[in-house]
Amino acid sequence: MEAIHSLQTDLATHAHHFYHWERQQPAKIYLRQPVGNHYIDYSWGEVGRQARIMATYLNSLGLPPRSNIGLVSKNCAHWIIADIAILLSGHVSVPFYPTLTADQLRQVMEHSGCPVLFVGKLDNWPAMKPGVPNGVHGISFPPYGPAAPAPDPGLMPWEDVLKNYEPMLDSPLRRPDDIYTIVYTSGTTGSPKGVMLDMKAAATFLKAVAPVARLDVKDARYFSYLPLCHIAERNVVEAGSLTSGGTIYFAESLDTFAKNLVAARPTHFLAVPRIWTKFQLGILAKLPQKKLDRLLRIPLLSDFIKRKIRKGLGLNDAVFILTGAAPMPISLIQWFRRLGITIQEAYGMTENLGAVSMMPVDEIKDGTVGKLYDGMDVKIDPDTGEVLTRADWLMRGYYREPEMTAAVLRDGWLYTGDVGELDENGYLKITSRVKDMYKTPKGEYVVPAQIEFGFADNNFVEQICVAGQNLPQPVALVVLSEMGRHADRMLVAQSLEQTVSALNPRLHTYERIRKVVVVKDTWTVENNMMTPTMKIKRNVVEKQYEPRLEPWYSREETIVWEE
Repeated sequence: MEAIHSLQTDLATHAHHFYHWERQQPAKIYLRQPVGNHYIDYSWGEVGRQARIMATYLNSLGLPPRSNIGLVSKNCAHWIIADIAILLSGHVSVPFYPTLTADQLRQVMEHSGCPVLFVGKLDNWPAMKPGVPNGVHGISFPPYGPAAPAPDPGLMPWEDVLKNYEPMLDSPLRRPDDIYTIVYTSGTTGSPKGVMLDMKAAATFLKAVAPVARLDVKDARYFSYLPLCHIAERNVVEAGSLTSGGTIYFAESLDTFAKNLVAARPTHFLAVPRIWTKFQLGILAKLPQKKLDRLLRIPLLSDFIKRKIRKGLGLNDAVFILTGAAPMPISLIQWFRRLGITIQEAYGMTENLGAVSMMPVDEIKDGTVGKLYDGMDVKIDPDTGEVLTRADWLMRGYYREPEMTAAVLRDGWLYTGDVGELDENGYLKITSRVKDMYKTPKGEYVVPAQIEFGFADNNFVEQICVAGQNLPQPVALVVLSEMGRHADRMLVAQSLEQTVSALNPRLHTYERIRKVVVVKDTWTVENNMMTPTMKIKRNVVEKQYEPRLEPWYSREETIVWEE
C-alpha cells in the first residue's frame, strides 16, 4: 500500500493519509453507521466531499488561524467527518466526552476557548446545553434514523451547510509544529487537563507503531465504541483507519453492542479490561468453567468450541486484539489465550500519545505491559520508582497550564506518575500509581492495585476498590457481577472468604484484607464513580464510603453487606 510505504519513509500526517485514500479508493466504504437493522454507508469520496464542505464553512466564519474547535458526541460517522473537516480547515480539534454534565462541559469549553462546537449524538443534549458559553457557534450532526431526538433549532444543521457551501478544492498540509488536537484527560484525579499534541508527534507515533499494529492488513475493519475523544480509541480506530484505508463500523447503542460487533467482524479490536471481564462472564453464563475445561481437553471439540466462541463474539477475523487504559489481570489474559484469543496489552497515557509499550504477539511475557516501541526511551526514577518516558511523540504541554507542564516535563522526560520496573529485554512492568499508594497509620506503604488483582479470578466480583488509609488494615469494597447478584448470598460470602484466605498469605502483614464490603450500587460513568474509559475514580469511591469504613471495619464478620 502506497500510504503504508510512505509511512515507513516519511513523516506522513493524518492529512497525507486521508488525501491518499480519498484519491485512490473514492468508492470504497469508509464509515458504516448502524441504524436499526441497516447501515448508512459513507464512502471515502463522500467523506471527503462532506469534510471539504464543512472545512469551507469553518473558514467562512472568519475565525483566527488555528482556532480551537470543540466536538461533543458519541462515536458516529459524523464524529470522524467533523474531525477531518477541522484538520483540513487548519484549525485544532478539541473533542469532549459525551457524558459530561453541563458544569463539566462549561469548564472545558471555557478553558479551551472554543468559538465553535460540533454537537452530535448525545443522550441528553438539553441537559448539557446550559454548559455552552454564550457566543459559541454550534453545528449539529444530522440525525440517524426516525428515533433520533429532534434537532436543536439553535444549532446550524449539518445538512444546511452541505446545501449552501462548496467543497474546498485544494488539499492543504499542516506544518509539523502545528497543534493537531487538544485532548482533555478524563480526570481520574482533579480537573481535566488539555494535552496539546502536534502534527509531528502524531506522524512520528504512527511510524513507530505501524510495524506492530498490523496496519498492512487488506480490507482492515475497525469497531468504534469506546470514546473517540480518548487517545486509545483515537489512535487505534481513527488513526489506524486513516493509515490503512480500512472501514470503521460503529456501535449504535449499548443494547445493540453485541449485534453490531458480530456484524463488523473487526480485524483490529480494542477493549478495556472491564469489557473483557463482561465477555468472560457472558461466556461462563452459557458454558460454566468446569464444562468449558472438560470440552477444551478434547482435541476435536476444543477447536470447535474456540471457533464458536470467537465467532460468537465477532472476533473470528481479528488479527490485532488490544487492551489498555487500565491494568488487566494476568489470569484474565491467560483465560482468553486458552480460547485462542491472544490479547496484547498496551501501555501509555495521553501525554505520550498512549504509546510506550505493547506486548509482542509472538514474545509474550506475562506480568508486563510488553516491550517498548522503537523510539521510546524509558528510565526508572531511582528514588521513587516512577516511570519516565522520552520520545519524539510527547505532548507539547498542557494547554494554558505552564506550571502543570513544568511539573511533568523535565529535561525532555515525561514523569508519568506510574511506578514500574524495566527489565534488560525492554519489557516494562507497571506496579502502581504514585498517587494511588497510601501510608498506613504506622507508615507502611500499601499498593491497592496489587491487592485488587488478587480478586481477579472471583467471577462473583465485577468491580473492586481497596481503601482504608486511616484503618489498621485495608478494606476491599466490591461490586458484584451479574452472576454474583443472582447467586445465593451464602455462596457468594464463602467464595469471597476463600479469595481472601488465598490472597492474604501472599501479602505483607499490613496489606492483608481485613474486611470485604459488598456495596449495593454499581459504579458507573453516570454516577461519577468511573471515567468514560471505565477506570474507577478511586478518590471519588473512597470519599463516598469513607464515613462508613470504620463501622464496617469494626464488625465481627469478614464479609459485610451494605444495607
